Amino acid sequence: MVSELINANPVVYERKERRTRSAPVDVDEYAIEPIDQLEIFEHIRDIKDPEHPLSLEQLNVITEDAIEVNDKRSYVRVTFKPTVEHCSMATVIGLCLRVKLMRSLPPRYKVDIRVAPGSHATEAAVNKQLNDKERVAAALENPNLVDMVDECLTPSYG
Repeated sequence: MVSELINANPVVYERKERRTRSAPVDVDEYAIEPIDQLEIFEHIRDIKDPEHPLSLEQLNVITEDAIEVNDKRSYVRVTFKPTVEHCSMATVIGLCLRVKLMRSLPPRYKVDIRVAPGSHATEAAVNKQLNDKERVAAALENPNLVDMVDECLTPSYG
């Protein structure tokens, strides 16, 4: 994680209970399964904050309500809220969200990652950076940044 804390005492929220789905009995194993808000939330809820050993869900950076999915148009939007307005880790958090969804979703999906309106001092710049394919590709060529993202995406079983 990082050496100097930007938010030394974040508020920690309770995790939501995990919900399980019952699979229909007559499933066509070759059929395309629709993806919904809950599935996206399950993919990203355990991403660790780059600054704290807590999940983005525990810090209320992401919530299920801040996820929009249009399965027919293959579109997903995740809006996240940094814990402080001047969070320098906002782009790293957004990159973690993007990478996790890139690795989890079929390639047909367009993923849009946004900072919640009014939640960050440089909101427009962060949003532009997170949704520019060339900037994201350049960021993912930086081995230090990739290591940080991979550490945030590594599951913690505790």
